[in-house]
Amino acid sequence: MLTAALRAAETSRPDRIYEDPYAAALCGDAGPSLLAEIREATFPKNALRTLPSTPDYNAIRTRFFDDYLQRAAKDSDLSQVVLAPAGMDSRAYRLAWPEHIRYFEVDRPAVLEYKRDRLRGVDPQVQHHVVAADLTAPDWEARLAAAGYDPASPSVWLLEGLLYYVTESDAHSILDRIAAIMAPGGLIAADIVNDAALTLPNMRGLLDLFAGWGCPWLFGTDEPERFFAAHGFAVEAVQPGDPEADFGRWPDPVPPRGEKNVRRVFFLHGRRT
Repeated sequence: MLTAALRAAETSRPDRIYEDPYAAALCGDAGPSLLAEIREATFPKNALRTLPSTPDYNAIRTRFFDDYLQRAAKDSDLSQVVLAPAGMDSRAYRLAWPEHIRYFEVDRPAVLEYKRDRLRGVDPQVQHHVVAADLTAPDWEARLAAAGYDPASPSVWLLEGLLYYVTESDAHSILDRIAAIMAPGGLIAADIVNDAALTLPNMRGLLDLFAGWGCPWLFGTDEPERFFAAHGFAVEAVQPGDPEADFGRWPDPVPPRGEKNVRRVFFLHGRRT
């Protein structure tokens, strides 16, 4: 709901870098209050900002992965898009998709039920399949296959807003399980934070908010390329503010990869080897 509220706020901006006409409905009653807490912590009155700008980060992340999925879908040999987890994402409804694409959303049953109620009467712009399953549960692959996913057909997977909310062991397990049902050459994209983002004192204002809401950040890595390679993926990492992940919106310096004790977030994209 926070992400939906951030997307609704971005949509209302005259300088928006994408438009999500469904975000306001999806954020519900809780979303605006969550966003207000984020803004209060991030932009304190009469003090300098020390936390990363969540509104700018979320806008850049959404646009970056919008563009990535749309480019991938133009490949006529790639027939499947999987969002795991789907959350309050509305890309199936707000973006145009080629006819050959089958689009799968995986998330917990309660999330998908809420989303269906909020989008009642709105038709997706793609062959759309929902899979009610927790990505840490033992049977989500079978549920995905039952919904029509074909492991032998090329696919693109997006893990957006997931990996820092699960334990390291669950992150390893999820990537192994995805790799096992992806055809070689399939695409993957994700975001992940570094180790310092979980421990730096100047991150406490944000980390404490998430923990207080019951969704603490649990995992990060300074070597995301190596982490994904261990599971059969060759990925590249960019940071918000890099030329391909800026869109005129990132307000902070981009620390060189060799610099220590700085917070980072990475956008990853690559292939199943």
